[in-house]
Amino acid sequence: MPYREQNSNKGTFGKVLNFSGSKNYIGAAYLSTVSVLKTGGGFAALASEKDIIRSVSALLPEAVYLSRKEGVKQINNFSVVLIGCGLGLEKKSKDLFKKVINKINNTQIPTVIDADGLNILSRINIKLPPNTIITPHPLEAARLLGVNLEEVLSDLEGSARKLSEKYNSTTVLKTHRTIICNHDDLFINQHGNSALAKAGSGDVLAGIIAGLLAQGGMSLFEAAKLGVYLHSRTGEIASEELSEYSVLASDLPDYLHKAILEIIHQI
Repeated sequence: MPYREQNSNKGTFGKVLNFSGSKNYIGAAYLSTVSVLKTGGGFAALASEKDIIRSVSALLPEAVYLSRKEGVKQINNFSVVLIGCGLGLEKKSKDLFKKVINKINNTQIPTVIDADGLNILSRINIKLPPNTIITPHPLEAARLLGVNLEEVLSDLEGSARKLSEKYNSTTVLKTHRTIICNHDDLFINQHGNSALAKAGSGDVLAGIIAGLLAQGGMSLFEAAKLGVYLHSRTGEIASEELSEYSVLASDLPDYLHKAILEIIHQI
């Protein structure tokens, strides 16, 4: 886990700007934002629409809330940008994605792209920032590579490597045994269970990875690898009490601390 300096403040542990949520995916905005803070990020700002902000702020008073326009203007003030969770595929969401990516391209800010961010990416031609993590499931991976789903499923490791090469990124290919890779390294996670096969689970993972990156001292590959492990182990721990059937994505942030404590106690 990232080192926690005691002589610290919220800025010590990084600031995440999260472009997330749309009228049909309010929960994605909450799940991804709360997971940043639960992982140890010091400051989380949700850049979204008014109705989304109204709903999420009632559940999460610890976050800061910005309009999408304000979020784009303030990108340079943040340690990490997360974009895509429940973002939607409307024209305004596509335009926002382009603006955010183009602005980050002039910086070294680490960027995590998930969900609808990936779906938008598969539809447009745009250069990604140099420090980017993409987090597709197999169908999203197929869209990004322009192949059918069966081709991805038949060669998961090869598909993950192709994604990293095509997008010059660290790739988190989410499967039963999630694959994390970049140009040089490949890691296959051995934890997790069917409790994680629920809507919203990926939003939690994206927030965890962004929260780890924000704290500094970790490479993209290290943050992705640890984030996947924490997410999968949290699913296992939650299912011990709730069963694999009954774990909700919204339960995961409440069990995340137990996975973190396991790591801390092993050190």
